[in-house]
Amino acid sequence: MSVLTVLVVLVGLYAVCRCMIPWLVQSNSTLALLWYDFVLEMTLDLLTRTTRPQRLLRAVIINAVRGDPDSVIRAIDHFCKHTEWAMNIGDEKGAILDSVVMETSPSTVLELGTYCGYSAVRITRLLPPSTRLITVEMNPEYACVARQVIQHAGLQDKVCVLEGQSADLIPKMAEMFGIQTFDFVFLDHWKDRYLPDIRLLEDCSLLAQGSVVLADNVVCPGTPDYLNYIRSNLNYKSRFYQAHLEYTRVLDGLERSEYLGCRQGKRQVDRDTDR
Repeated sequence: MSVLTVLVVLVGLYAVCRCMIPWLVQSNSTLALLWYDFVLEMTLDLLTRTTRPQRLLRAVIINAVRGDPDSVIRAIDHFCKHTEWAMNIGDEKGAILDSVVMETSPSTVLELGTYCGYSAVRITRLLPPSTRLITVEMNPEYACVARQVIQHAGLQDKVCVLEGQSADLIPKMAEMFGIQTFDFVFLDHWKDRYLPDIRLLEDCSLLAQGSVVLADNVVCPGTPDYLNYIRSNLNYKSRFYQAHLEYTRVLDGLERSEYLGCRQGKRQVDRDTDR
């Protein structure tokens, strides 16, 4: 095989990997998650000897203004759109998150699933001065990166990053922080934990009448058991916000559920859909 043939093959493979595959996966949920979260991430980890969170943190340090939360958000969004996809809530769904936080104006906030701190920064920058965010992350590397991202945004005094399993930490919240209930809860961790953890929050009496729970990725990758529970439960009034998986054209959405207090029975929910 001639050198020219080898070069043509290499250029063709590069074009497929750099252009064609990302275009194909933009509208297919299975391909998108497989490509971005497995193939591409593992390949870049191997080639750079760094991890995706480390690469995201470097982009923040280089491109974001220290002490400016909005600059940090813009830097992460730019990195995820133009350099490397990451599983933040993203700009489109992030705007919905912003609106729910401002509408709720919470005094106590819990986030389950910190990842690299993107949503923690989005939420905290909108909170009243006296409000702190408690965020739970089971992966120590993610938690370490998140603390540095949050510090770069200048919000370290308003955010407490806890490392560990949500199932272990939720029952300790009242004792650890003196919190009776949470006004706002954001679910963005392992999807199979949404249902057990909402039930655990109920069992620990950490939801009060008027508490708002916002759940991400309820369509992609999906949380059918959680949605069935929350939408058929007399204790909640729910609303679905249609959107797209972060930085793609894949359909996704968020479920906003207001806790109405402890009632009995099930119901069918009429859903309002924002398109």
